[in-house]
Parts: sequence; C-alpha cells; structure tokens
Amino acid sequence: AACAGFGAICGSGPATAATMASVALPEMKRYGYADSLASGTVAAGGSLGMLIPPSVVFIVYALMTEQSIGSLFIAGVIPGILIAALFCLSIYLRCSRNKNLGPASKKHSWKERFASLNGVIETVILFIIVMGGMFLGLFTPIEAAAIGVAGSFLIAIVQKEMNFAKLKQIILETVRTSTMVFFIVAGATVFGRFLAVSRIPFSLAQFFISLPFPGWTTMLLITLFFLVAGCFIDALALILLTIPIFYPVILELGYDPIWFGVIVVVITQMGVITPPVGVNVYVVSGIERDIPLPEIFKGAMPYLFMLIVAAVLMIIFPQICLFLPELLH
Repeated sequence: AACAGFGAICGSGPATAATMASVALPEMKRYGYADSLASGTVAAGGSLGMLIPPSVVFIVYALMTEQSIGSLFIAGVIPGILIAALFCLSIYLRCSRNKNLGPASKKHSWKERFASLNGVIETVILFIIVMGGMFLGLFTPIEAAAIGVAGSFLIAIVQKEMNFAKLKQIILETVRTSTMVFFIVAGATVFGRFLAVSRIPFSLAQFFISLPFPGWTTMLLITLFFLVAGCFIDALALILLTIPIFYPVILELGYDPIWFGVIVVVITQMGVITPPVGVNVYVVSGIERDIPLPEIFKGAMPYLFMLIVAAVLMIIFPQICLFLPELLH
C-alpha cells in the first residue's frame, strides 16, 4: 500500500523501489520479517509506480500514439488499485501459511495510528486535488502537473523541509529527468518516422488481419511477446521499440488504444521483477547488500503470479481499464 501511495506521487518504478527500500526495508527487518518477503515486496511494490498515475511510461506511450495522457492516467487507477489489492492478498496468504515470514507486530491504538499519519494528510489531499481535477475536467494534465508541483513546494515550505540545497537538487533532478524523456521521445519520433516511411507497421497489420485466426489470438501473441521481451529489455525501451510496430495492428483489429496501453504497462511491469533484467530487484539489492540477489527474486515471484492474474482479468474484462476514462468523457 505504501509503494502504491508513493508510486502515485513519484511515477517511476525504480525510484519507488529505491525509496521504499531505504525507508521500509530497515523497519521490516527490525520487526523480524523474512528477507525474501520484505525485499520481494519492495521490489514488486515498486513496479506500481509504472502504472499508478502519474506514470512516465504512460506519458511516453501517449506521446507515441497521440492518445490523451489524462485518459491513460485515469485508466491506470483501477488496475493499480486491483494489483495493490492482489499484492496484499498474496502477503496475507503467504504469512497465513508461514507465520515466520511476517511475525505479528505490536498492536497500536487508533489514536497512535492516526498520529502516525501526521505529514501524510497534506500529500493525500494534494493527490486528490490533482487527480480529481483531471477526472472532473477542471484542468488538463499539464495544468495538473503544475498544480502538483506548486502544491508540493508549498507543503515543503510549510513543513520547513525546503532549503536552497534541496531546491538546487530538485532542479537538477528535474532537468536530468526532463532531458532524458525529451531525448527518448526524440529518438522514438525518428524511429516512428522511419517505420512510417518504410510502411513496416502497416504491412505487419495487414499480415495479421489476413491470418485465418480470430483477433484475440493475435492479441494473445502480442501479449506473450511483451511478457518474454520484458524479461530482457527495459520497459521504457521495449515500449519505444515495439509500440510503433504493434500499435497499427491493434487499431486494425479494433482494440481500444487506451486499454492496450494499460495492458502493455502491466505486462512490462512483470519484467522489472523477473530475471535476468529485473531492474527493481537490482535496485533493492544495491541498497540492501546483505540480502542475496536470488533471495529477492525468490520473494518477488509470488507477485509475478498476481500480475499475471491482474493482466488476465483486464484482458477478459476491459472495463477494468476503460470504466473511468469512459466516465470522464
């Protein structure tokens, strides 16, 4: 749940994993949680940052396919909550079978629980304002981003967490991230233009349509491709390389591009916790060096199963992804 909440603010899977590994892992180890459960949970939970808005992957997908960033953000809300709930269910089932994985902690009163939320309420309110404003059509995603930045800045000032050194670091990180995204989009645009001139995606689309198979078979093959390729290629790179090829196919087959975007992100989420790439696993391993890498992969595997369950549910019931965007429009 904490990973989902931070992912909603951060928008990056590895960054979410890194932050939660620094903050949550020491506490879980202090309370006696098994290394595999603690590290695997953080690695898998970090992947929620790719799906729950604001998501960098959604932004890149939207720019490449000329879809609404706001619609993609809204479409990721219910799937993100669903996956977070499935992750919680996985933890409950595992700890119910093996009490040593997650020993019961000391019970706290409701007063203590509410007191622990001090400093979080402001962030939750800001998130509701930003996402609610987009959902209600009060402002565009770009305006929502500006409101989020301004709100975060004000919260930091009020809480006396902001100083010149931190502001300088924030600006540098913003420039670095923005430059990275701009170069990625520029490269993707050139690649997309090349494919458009070569007519490869359109020829591929016609080829798939001419096959004597139903459309869902092609969709299944594309999904399996993303599942396998995601184990070897970074999620963002995979989307940049393949969306210009598969997107025309999806349109020709009559599938919703917003739904397809969510499915692609969910499938590529699996790659951040599966070997050999498993970027989130390596991030957690780099922070908690005393936990062996195989132990983290082992702890993340149950969450991989839950991601597969979520993907299957979203493929069978597309409204999981499309309900909120359709309500928005």
